[in-house]
Amino acid sequence: MKTLLLLRHAKSSWKDSEIDDHDRPLNNRGKRDAPRMGQLLKDEQLFPDYLITSSAKRCRKTAEHVIHASGYRGETRITGEIYEADAEKLRESLAALPAEPARVLLIGHNPGLEEFVERLTGAYTPLTTAALAQLELPIDRWRDLTAGVRGTLVRVWQPRELD
Repeated sequence: MKTLLLLRHAKSSWKDSEIDDHDRPLNNRGKRDAPRMGQLLKDEQLFPDYLITSSAKRCRKTAEHVIHASGYRGETRITGEIYEADAEKLRESLAALPAEPARVLLIGHNPGLEEFVERLTGAYTPLTTAALAQLELPIDRWRDLTAGVRGTLVRVWQPRELD
């Protein structure tokens, strides 16, 4: 059994319309919510064994806040592969991981994350910015994450519910 944690990046700023989408920073709400989700990982004892994040600035900054707040000290991979990735690309990226990590945290974007949760569970689950979804997957190795694998959605946390 593998655990997949999917975290949508925290709220980003649209203040400067000249900034390329990939380079958009977090806004104030994002800077507040991302550490809260890191603290949630710590409180729920959901430390990942491996963290993979989109190379987009808003995802990298979300990851930095989560790492700092949770105390995570494991391996982190920053990749352009999951920037604006669809569900199939997310699946392929995870299937390429080494077998060892039992719990992986992936920080990415919508609509890909919502599509991926729906593909894995059969149910649409909205993920607002900085929302965290916990899924259990009936696989022993990440390479076993084929298109037909169905998992179980354990829980979704929205930052606004943590007040």
